[in-house]
Amino acid sequence: MRRYPVEKVRNIGIMAHIDAGKTTTTERILFFTGITYKIGEVDEGTAVMDWMEQEQERGITITSAATTCYWKGHKVNIIDTPGHVDFTVEVERSLRVLDGGIVILCGVGGVEAQSETVWRQADRYQVPRIVYINKMDRIGVNPEKAINEMKERLKASPLIIQMPVGKEDGFKGVIDLVEMKEICWQDDLLGAEFKVSNISDEYIDEAKQKRQEMLEMLSEVDDSIMERYLEEEEVPSAEIKMAIRKGTISLRFFPVLYGASFKNKGIHPLLDAVVDYLPSPVDIPPVKGIHPKTSNIEERKAADEDSFSALVFKIMNDPYVGFLAFFRVYSGKAKIGSYVYNSTKEKEERISRLLEMHSNKRKDIEEVYAGDIAAIGPMKTLSTGDTLCAKNRPIVLEPIKFPKPVVSAVIEPKSRKEHEKLADALAKLINEDPTFKVSKDPLTGQTLVCGMGELHLEVLMDRMEREFGVKANLGKPKVAYKETIMRVAEGEGRYIRQTGGRGHYGHCKIIIEPLERDNGFEFIDSTKKGVIPKEFIPSIKAGIKEAMEIGILANFQMTDIKATLIDGSYHEVDSSHIAFKIAGSLAFKEAAAKAEPILLEPIMNLVVVTPDEYVGDIVGDINARHGRVVKMDIKGGSRIIKIFVPLAEMFGYATTLRTITQGRGIFSMEFYRYETMPPAVMEKVIARIEGRTSVYR
Repeated sequence: MRRYPVEKVRNIGIMAHIDAGKTTTTERILFFTGITYKIGEVDEGTAVMDWMEQEQERGITITSAATTCYWKGHKVNIIDTPGHVDFTVEVERSLRVLDGGIVILCGVGGVEAQSETVWRQADRYQVPRIVYINKMDRIGVNPEKAINEMKERLKASPLIIQMPVGKEDGFKGVIDLVEMKEICWQDDLLGAEFKVSNISDEYIDEAKQKRQEMLEMLSEVDDSIMERYLEEEEVPSAEIKMAIRKGTISLRFFPVLYGASFKNKGIHPLLDAVVDYLPSPVDIPPVKGIHPKTSNIEERKAADEDSFSALVFKIMNDPYVGFLAFFRVYSGKAKIGSYVYNSTKEKEERISRLLEMHSNKRKDIEEVYAGDIAAIGPMKTLSTGDTLCAKNRPIVLEPIKFPKPVVSAVIEPKSRKEHEKLADALAKLINEDPTFKVSKDPLTGQTLVCGMGELHLEVLMDRMEREFGVKANLGKPKVAYKETIMRVAEGEGRYIRQTGGRGHYGHCKIIIEPLERDNGFEFIDSTKKGVIPKEFIPSIKAGIKEAMEIGILANFQMTDIKATLIDGSYHEVDSSHIAFKIAGSLAFKEAAAKAEPILLEPIMNLVVVTPDEYVGDIVGDINARHGRVVKMDIKGGSRIIKIFVPLAEMFGYATTLRTITQGRGIFSMEFYRYETMPPAVMEKVIARIEGRTSVYR
């Protein structure tokens, strides 16, 4: 039996730059909603949501953790996401299944590098958000600057629905501009007691002015408020809340609240805002997908009566349960013992266990309903992005798109006995993390692991030893370069073999040309009818793609190329799929060799925050790394330097920056794009590859 109607369900994510207070805020939410009896602290390694040993040791969130709490008759499913760019995949997959979000901004730092990244990700998925400006008790806090940066850097429309009462050491609480009440927290350490009173005289004039500004913005989304505003009538708070909810869900604006989570101030109004302003599953458009047989677009409404549909967004290896698949139910319901259809893999699965997750702890449940986020297990066949649905009404939901790895390293077991265990552990990690890849070095035959950064690979190797008992040596990280071409060229491929019986015959001509960056691969068949039978065309395309995987210069994957099939011939008896595949590969290699192949390298968007006195040394170091400074700002006595720099130059940068700034500088880095490599550097890289040494400058 459903305990909470779907209208009373909220699926939210908590997102921010690293160290803005995501996990600290989530811990307070769990405490004040009665889920935990003690507040966990990130610095002490006792945070409930940072359950992994690596998270507790490093004081950062590495994996998104799901939990459920209850507030004022509502069920709130929360996903706490990482702030470090190496684990941005966790934010990506969480946003795909969430209905709303809380974006936390540091009151001192304002909009930081990763704040922009998560905001763009949320924009892409059209996720309504409320903004919580945290650390209002910190020295140097400047909430007005954070608001201005929202407008300038995020191109967002903030709706101020609160006013802080004091700041820094004097921060006591907030003024609610909707109810026009002052909320001040008492001196008890837990922050459970707060006093709601009329607004004090020193703040009343400013509060009235701020309320008018709020009503002016609300009048743009609600005609009733516009009439009252123009006629200077009092607007009931219930009407204001409805208008805020309407504008938030339609992404017209983003309500802004204030608090100091570490001091337990501001959490109660934040929870109220979650249930009042963020959408329930019925407030967002019905989910769309395609019918696997007809390719027609299908819709599913957030209702228990509709056919079952759900998306698997995360796989986790549980030492006690086995593989757990986290999924979001978009429509219908399912219970233990029933069968669901995996439309992505075209397999039927029986549900043996359903779990409500609370970080790494779990609670068995009997049934899931529309809007729920839960886990199913153990099911080894499920993968991230799989659609589960009713077999008699199948649908395939849009899969989650993940960024490609930019760093690779050679991995070897410490002993021959552990070869099998290593392969098994790597397979489990690949199943969990779509941005972690394993491949073979085409030159040496060594096993390569690929990820989003040094920290990403380091954490995965640490997990492999702790969770799977596999000790392995990880080589120095290498850059995932790519290859492309600079001009148009033609190539011809013939594969003709005559054996004792039936032979092989494949022949094709292609033209290749460069595409704009990030356009991948395009194939066009422009042959005349009858030149090559239609059934062999896909084989030619497959041969070209296979050749692109190995590359022409230094065995790196080729990209941003358009291949056009212009001519060819076939044999009535001897032509085969394999012959045309080989012919396609040969034609591409010939054309690519003539098309001026070059190397592309990943360029990173680096943001360094440092005291003024170290700027000169930092810029000098960046110049030596072939980086270019694109912007420099001043914020709260610190200098913020935005830089584009090749990834190959950034290994070990954390140590260098710490040395230059005596530990006072911090940086964040994310992938920007692939760019053409300078000829002199390209020659060195190719020479080192041919010498079978590590790829370093």
